[in-house]
Amino acid sequence: MPKNPPKKTQLSLITHQSQPRVIFWLSLSLIIATSYSLLALKQAFNSPYIVQDDARQHVFWMQRYIDSQLFPNDTIADYFQTVAPVGYKTLYQIIANLGIAPLTLSKLLPLLLTLITTIYAFALTRQLLPLPIAGFISSLLVNQTLWMRDDLVSATPRAFVYPLLLGFWYYLIKRSLIPSLGAIALQGWFYPQSVLISSGLLILQLGKWQRGKLRLSRETKDYYFSAAGLLVAFLVMLPYALTQSDFEPIITATQAKDMPEFWAGGRASFFTDNFWDFWLNGDRSGLLPRRQSLPILLYAALLLPCFGKIPQHFPLTRQIHPSIILLPQILLISLTLFFTAHLLLFHLHLPSRYTEHTLRLLLPIATGIALTILCHGLFQKTQILAIGFATILAGILLFYPLLVPNFPKTAYEIGTAPQLYQFFTHQPKDSLIASLSPETDNLPTFTHRSILVSWEYAIPYHLSYYLPLRQRAINLIRAQYSPDANEIKTFIQNHTIDFWLIDQSAFTPDYISHNKWIQQFPDVATEASLKLEQEIPLALPPLIRQCTLFHTQKFTVLDAKCLERHL
Repeated sequence: MPKNPPKKTQLSLITHQSQPRVIFWLSLSLIIATSYSLLALKQAFNSPYIVQDDARQHVFWMQRYIDSQLFPNDTIADYFQTVAPVGYKTLYQIIANLGIAPLTLSKLLPLLLTLITTIYAFALTRQLLPLPIAGFISSLLVNQTLWMRDDLVSATPRAFVYPLLLGFWYYLIKRSLIPSLGAIALQGWFYPQSVLISSGLLILQLGKWQRGKLRLSRETKDYYFSAAGLLVAFLVMLPYALTQSDFEPIITATQAKDMPEFWAGGRASFFTDNFWDFWLNGDRSGLLPRRQSLPILLYAALLLPCFGKIPQHFPLTRQIHPSIILLPQILLISLTLFFTAHLLLFHLHLPSRYTEHTLRLLLPIATGIALTILCHGLFQKTQILAIGFATILAGILLFYPLLVPNFPKTAYEIGTAPQLYQFFTHQPKDSLIASLSPETDNLPTFTHRSILVSWEYAIPYHLSYYLPLRQRAINLIRAQYSPDANEIKTFIQNHTIDFWLIDQSAFTPDYISHNKWIQQFPDVATEASLKLEQEIPLALPPLIRQCTLFHTQKFTVLDAKCLERHL
């Protein structure tokens, strides 16, 4: 037997996948994913009043599943219930019927979603490069990438996009028809935009790159597979196309450019005069995920296409499965939809949603494969250098999160006014609260009572929802800072409010200048500031003492009926 087996034999030994080895690396991946999730879970239950930032919009109204009398005639609750995907609503409703509150479920779901995402990331990478260590690196980087953002932890519809995209890509490579169709259906039920990405991939499967030319596939099964997938995509998206929302029309790009809400500092900041920020770095308009939310090792993904050109130095590239073509196909479809979304602004929602989610998965997978190939190539040259590099790499992979501020990023909001929440919780279920306080953002979640307006819920994409809300906010600002008692009385009667929540510092110029919600409406904000600076007597402050129902050092709750009687 020769002392040095041929390279082909060496490669076959290296790529041999014993079941214990696969189980070990997958288990290690799941352990690390669980540890990240448990860190977030610890934060989630660290206070009786804590909620993930975006869950305040998407989960609060689901308390209706437990008590149907909550949020009656509440436009805000109706809006978020209407725009929620059907699968997302159904899941929360089923679990609520089992006795688990929606807010509690939103804190538990990220762990389950993380584990599913990890399994698919590991399995997909192994399909592309048959080495469990590559699957481990990729899944680890996927987890680090996702936990540097607050998407997965939000348990909102976009949290489901990662396992559903990875699942479909995995089944697509394996040509597993039924699971692929199921993945597409779930995408439509939880995050409809991802169906467009999957549909584009199904179309690309009909083309084959042969001898430097793009040709149509000659495999009949490719046409059956794509046709079945596109049919399911069509059927699952058809209800969205046929259903006319009560909150339409969708705002146009021309209309949005005339509104401060869509510029810097606005509730839905989108436009900017900086070309590079708009097209590359914008959170809603840009092509790329924010650099600070990506692990530094992901730049190694750029090495993968380079290795393929020099296989003699990196022989493991010969073990890459031809289905690796899926990665550039995903990138192509994502870019196409990104520019299409810009062209049809805002009818396909936000352009960045078609690239940031896919790149957060593509880059870690490509990096896992690239780093595995690099380590093997170095090992072929010199074992000492390879061992040193592998040691440094392992250290970076495992300990990099310790260098990242606020890892894992959860964006949990902790309620700091428990007495206020308890007061409103004991009020009638049909109560309506008016306030300009930033604390209003938390009231629907922690008190299960309706609010008139709030920054958190001022989503301006559907005009029939936003324009009335905008007008209510303007009316509230004018009433709170009006010297005319009749204006306040008219406001209370027109909006049938029950309580008026006021911050103790509400009648100071600094309060207005530092309140981003009031500053959203520059004309009325300036008008209110001038009244305070000129010390014009306002109608509301003299009535505070006699109409106070609840009072702390920071908040005062006024009885609207009392105000109406004394105005």
